[in-house]
Parts: sequence; structure tokens; C-alpha cells
Amino acid sequence: MTRTMSPGPCTGAVQIPASKSQAHRMLICAALSEAPSRLVLDGFSADIEATVQCLEALGAQLTQETAGLLITPIGSRPANAKLDVGESGSTLRFLLPVLGALGVQAEIQMHGRLPERPLSPLWEVLEAHGMQLQQDGAVLHTAGQLCTGDYSLPGNVSSQFISGLLFALPLLNGNSTLTVTGALQSARYVAMTEQALAEAGILTKKDGPVWQIDGGQRYAAPAVQTVEGDWSNAAFFLCMGALSETGVTVAGLNPASLQADRAITELLTRFGAELTISGQAVTVRRGALHGITLDAGPIPDLIPVVSCLAALCEGETRIINAARLRLKESDRLQTTAALISALGGSVRELPDGLVILGRARLSGGTADACGDHRIAMSAAMAACGCEGPVTVLGSECVAKSYPAFWEDFASLREDAV
Repeated sequence: MTRTMSPGPCTGAVQIPASKSQAHRMLICAALSEAPSRLVLDGFSADIEATVQCLEALGAQLTQETAGLLITPIGSRPANAKLDVGESGSTLRFLLPVLGALGVQAEIQMHGRLPERPLSPLWEVLEAHGMQLQQDGAVLHTAGQLCTGDYSLPGNVSSQFISGLLFALPLLNGNSTLTVTGALQSARYVAMTEQALAEAGILTKKDGPVWQIDGGQRYAAPAVQTVEGDWSNAAFFLCMGALSETGVTVAGLNPASLQADRAITELLTRFGAELTISGQAVTVRRGALHGITLDAGPIPDLIPVVSCLAALCEGETRIINAARLRLKESDRLQTTAALISALGGSVRELPDGLVILGRARLSGGTADACGDHRIAMSAAMAACGCEGPVTVLGSECVAKSYPAFWEDFASLREDAV
């Protein structure tokens, strides 16, 4: 689908949908519990639907209600299961160790770029502890029973590998340890997993880089949980506010959230935007915008949109420590650079980062989303600082994380078609 936007700033307010990151975690904990529970969830996405369908394939029942989902936990486990994880890396990486802990043999269908995204070193760790894995194109076959033991992963790989093991190891009969070697790059995402586990009654004891995880624990999700608003999706609108004299307000956000992308508030302040927080509403207005240097390690998902903002800030912005972005739904260093260039910006792609030279306005143009939801939504943000129209090819890919994005964007821009 092709979508064209007229240039110019946005203004107004949007209510942000539920956090995809938190919803994945709460759904898994609820499905592994012993009693039914409800999840209040404002907004579904393709990734959340993938997790729901996979949990159903494992024996849980998830019934959609007006305000969210009624979750009846996994009862008798199937000996064999067919799972379709769509393009959701979170769904795959969270559930892969859980399949081993449950002893379920599975056939996992993957889509998009997901079959190309690495599972190493989690793959080797699982095989060393009792699982058998085999990939045949877009299908991953799993078998075997995960066993207790000492697990180790480097801290510079996907935090989803660590989270998956944290979900699985409490289900085993005996005790285990999980050691993270080196600096943990995406610590806040792991903290979100620890929070979800604690709320479901699962105890993990961490001493430095080592978790002590008792086996034989039982999940007990609260009877009702509410998924907070999504800071990752809010970032697109907050960056739009930084290009607007009258500003943009995003409602439904938890200012004390553990979500890593809450860091967008600090970044926008560093860029020179004016930001105010009132309760669960965040408002951003244009200030004297200037370039900065930022480390992508803790916040990889923010890089496309803040890079586009940087293209409209005075001076140079340097994105460092960003090599992992090449392993996302697209090679996000390449596709972000291509987006900025297509709209008339100045950007230089490095092996592990970007150097962006800002200017007052971009020219506009046509950009390919490359099947990546964050590139499509970043193009919408960039249109706020363009002189001419912006056309996005493949705009439907936003359904992965934010199906209502274009409607919410249109509420701030009456000319969006």
C-alpha cells in the first residue's frame, strides 16, 4: 500500500495503545499460571496476535473481551504443536526455551525476515541443555526436554534470549543459574521480564551477573492486569511534537515505566525540545534543536525515528554502538539512511552507526518502508519537517506493532490520505 502525506507540522493529542513489550510478557506469565486471569489491553497488533495464537497452540485459551483478554492457562500440554510466530522475534525467542521446559515438540513457522535473524548463541545453549533444534528455511523444528544446569549468555546479544530463559528455568524440576558475561546492553528489557515474573509470583535472585533460579516454581498471575501504554510507539508522536510550535501530547504513558524507550524523553530534551509531563500525558514542543551523540545500545528501536529528527536539527548527530540494528525487521542502519537520503537529508552510514548533518527542512520525496514498521512510522514523522509531500511505499507494515497508526496520525494531520 502506498500512502502520501502533505508536508508540515502536527498538533493535537493521541491516546497511545498498550505496550507490545509488556503485553508479550504478561500473556506468557498468565498462560503458564494455574488460574484464569484477565489482561486489560488497549489495542492489538500482529506481534501480539502471534503470541496469542502460539499460546493457544500450546493449550491455553484466550478469549477476546471488550477491554482485553480472558486467559485460561495451559492445562494438558500437547505432545506436538504447530506454532506460527509471524514476524515476531519476541514471540519466537521468548517461547523457544519455554517449549523445551514444557517438553513440547514443535514446528514453528516464521515469516518476513525473521528466519534470517540470528538465534545464536541461544541455539547452542539450548542444545547443550537437552533440546534439539533444526531449521529448514522458514520452519524451525524443536524437540527434547530442557534440563537444569548452569546457563551462560553474553550481554551484547538480544535481551530476548535472556528473557526466554528467565521464563523457562523456573518451570524445571531443579535449580539453575543464568550468567550474563560482559555488559548487559538492553538491561531495561530484562528488567521488564523480571517485573512480569515477580508479579506472577516467580522468584529470581540476582547477584551481580548471575541469576539463581529455583526450579519447581508455579506461576500465579494476578486476577487482573493492565498493560501500560507503549513508549516505543509514543516516540513517533513525541518526535513530531519536537517539530511543532504548538506541540503534540501523548496520553496513556507511565512516567515511571521500565520500558527502555521511555528514554525518548531524555533524548528529546538533549536535542533541545521542550517537554512537560502531567500525570500520564507527555507534551513536546519545538525548541532550539541541535545535534547530539547517542548510544544506540540500550534503545535500538528508537534509532530510526530519532535519526529522522536529527536530520532536522542544527549541526551533527552521531549514532554509535548500533551494529545490532542490522539484524532487525530490516537492516535499520541501511534503511534509516536510505529514508533520510530519499527525503533530501544528509547522512553517512557507518558499519555500526550513522552520522547525520541536520538542516532546517527536508525536501520530501518517496521512501520505501522495506517491510519495516518503524521505518514507515519514521517517514510520517519526517514529513512534519519536509517542504514537499512524502510518499511511503509499503505503509501497511505498521500493523506489526501499531495497526491504528495512520488513523492516529491523521487525527493530527487532516491532510494525511
